[in-house]
Amino acid sequence: MSKKFFLTFVKTVLPLLLGAYLIWHSFTSMLPKDEIQFYKAIKEADYFWIILTLIISSLSLFSRAYRWKYALEPLGYTTKFWHRYHAIMIGYLINLTIPRAGEASRAAMLYRSDEVPFSTSFGTVIAERAVDLVILLLLIAFTAYVGYDDFFAIINQIKKNDFGGTSADGSVFPWKIVISITFVLGGIVALYLFIKKQRLRLKAIGFVKDAFAGLFSIFKLKAPLAYISHTVFIWVAYLFMFAMPFFALEQTEDFPLSGIFLGFIAGSVGMVLTNGGIGTYPVLVGLVVAFYIEKDYPEQALGIGTALGWIIWLSQTLLMILLGLISLVLLPNNYSKENEPS
Repeated sequence: MSKKFFLTFVKTVLPLLLGAYLIWHSFTSMLPKDEIQFYKAIKEADYFWIILTLIISSLSLFSRAYRWKYALEPLGYTTKFWHRYHAIMIGYLINLTIPRAGEASRAAMLYRSDEVPFSTSFGTVIAERAVDLVILLLLIAFTAYVGYDDFFAIINQIKKNDFGGTSADGSVFPWKIVISITFVLGGIVALYLFIKKQRLRLKAIGFVKDAFAGLFSIFKLKAPLAYISHTVFIWVAYLFMFAMPFFALEQTEDFPLSGIFLGFIAGSVGMVLTNGGIGTYPVLVGLVVAFYIEKDYPEQALGIGTALGWIIWLSQTLLMILLGLISLVLLPNNYSKENEPS
């Protein structure tokens, strides 16, 4: 097995297989009562709230495209808004198939439309990722503060297979074993590569340095307040995009704030584990929702939680696919073949 094939398998195929398996197990392990509640929730949901989240999602994407301008202009490049927007959407589309490849695709697309050097635009994308990572870490810290006890209660529920663990034939999904093995093997592989592979170690150290450099670079921009304002708007929009679908179901319309944040973080983790969160996002969000509504709806909790997780994930994913395909068609091709970067 070649090294290239192995890396491709680990980065692309393995997460996709995990997501596919989780989808299969999620539906095949549903008890009849949970399956009834799942389809009932899908049918009876008030999709006005879902449409509203899609509108907010579109606004956040426009804001992200506009924010990119402030990072490119100090470097001497003036780009068109729609070109930046299309590059971003194509990047999201690529991320659904190849995790973490969207950032490079986004820089390549901007070269295609505006001939901004790949290394230059990619540097601004890395800086943007650093800023977004810091905000996500702050949200995780806030969530740990407001939902500390609930987090460990949910983990205990997963360990005991109380949520979706037991299927009609009595089989259980070994969450504890899978999670433990994943973290242990991931840690061993990461440690081995960091110690034995000098090139990878230097790249890891360089990435950390670039992340900090990117974070502080926003204060060197000509309009740092505008950049920060767009960043705040984007993340507030993300939170609203996640919270609003809870109003679509009667059982979740009074969902607690701590649960909203825990669900948001759970969904963010799911997006990292598999391609575009396929399988993992609706399962993890569904577990959080089920935990909070189980007291009031003990016979409906899992079905409703799973349904809401799928409604949120599927609506956003379909929007990204649609907008990404449109952008793929509309983005102009202005570069010359002779100067195309590798």
